[in-house]
Amino acid sequence: MSPTTITLLFLAFAIVSFILEKIPLGLTATICALGLTLTGVLDPSTTFSQYVNSNVILCVGMFVVGQALFETGMANKIGGIVTRFAKTEKMLIIAIMIIVGVMSGFLSNTGTAAVLIPVVCGIADESGYSRSRLLMPLVFAAALGGNISIIGAPGNLMGVNALQELGISTSFFMYAPIGVPMLLLGILYFIFIGYRFLPDGTGASVEAVESQNDFSEVPQWKQVISLVVLVGVILAMIFEESIGISIQVSACVGAALLVLTGVLTEKQALQSIDLKVVLLFGGSLSLAKALDTTGAGTLIANKIVGLLGTDPNPLILLLVIFIVTCALTNFMSNTATTALMVPIAVSLANGLGADPRAVVIATVIAGSCAYATPIGMPANTMVVSLGGYKFKDYVKSGLPLILVSFAFCMVMLPILFPFYP
Repeated sequence: MSPTTITLLFLAFAIVSFILEKIPLGLTATICALGLTLTGVLDPSTTFSQYVNSNVILCVGMFVVGQALFETGMANKIGGIVTRFAKTEKMLIIAIMIIVGVMSGFLSNTGTAAVLIPVVCGIADESGYSRSRLLMPLVFAAALGGNISIIGAPGNLMGVNALQELGISTSFFMYAPIGVPMLLLGILYFIFIGYRFLPDGTGASVEAVESQNDFSEVPQWKQVISLVVLVGVILAMIFEESIGISIQVSACVGAALLVLTGVLTEKQALQSIDLKVVLLFGGSLSLAKALDTTGAGTLIANKIVGLLGTDPNPLILLLVIFIVTCALTNFMSNTATTALMVPIAVSLANGLGADPRAVVIATVIAGSCAYATPIGMPANTMVVSLGGYKFKDYVKSGLPLILVSFAFCMVMLPILFPFYP
């Protein structure tokens, strides 16, 4: 059996397994990596080098830096700012979406949602507003905000890694020209359109919300240091070229400082590292490497291009990639979807001789558009019972937002990242 065929079989296995989720996502990716090694498609050094890829290390470092804000209660304090804007329900929705969106751009979007869900539930209960009117905007803002920077979501780093492999330079705010306007569009959408689709929450579960942690015993200096380190790391990443320190090193220095200063214990720092994401990331990069080296990715790309005609317009390619990725991400892990689609998107762009940046960014953005189902992303699932949501509630509120995101990307991506510069 040829290496190309073997790679395609493992790709098919990954797609089916990611959709069904009968096997943990990280284990599925690891099975693919090991299988490709055992069959000789990849050599061991190539396989395991993906698990210590510089962007995997960046992900690990930011897990620790972000966890410090959660452990010290600083994230809750930041989230509590929304109470100052609770003059009306609409104003509260705006405040929630701005704060959650901005925090998600620099912390784990799922972690930000998990921390602020109890905060918002408490605000809703105290103010008399319906939880169902606040929680869905919160989780959608977490997904939208994840597109502000390259560290907002694991899938973002997969796009960065793919471009770096091609020798294309990237930046900390590479996604921001699309991500920031999309967050603003999401807020405007809920103010003028989505607001009407939010349910009244008659089936919301009051008991389901977890009680907020008591951070009154946490020394204030820990909260201050956690915030200072986060801001310092972000600034170091923004000015990476000026200071000559890579963003991966900046993240690791920040993580080390938090342990050295006692803000986090070594155990807390290690527990904050999500090994599921690390295994998924490393294994997926191995599969992507095999798709590239065996020509399997090019084969898939050629088949798709063939279906689009003899000389397809890159804009049509962009449209197809966005729709396929968006459809997949609403029924499987958005990180897994991005991991599968990015190498295929790169092969498609290369097949047309086009600059791959627009296609890669479209894939990453589409991978975050998991708004139409309660299983599209972890944060969606977290609020199902708390908001008393039904499947149709996600479709009613999320599908129009997907269409808004789609239309915006189709117009702006070719302008900001021309196919043939």
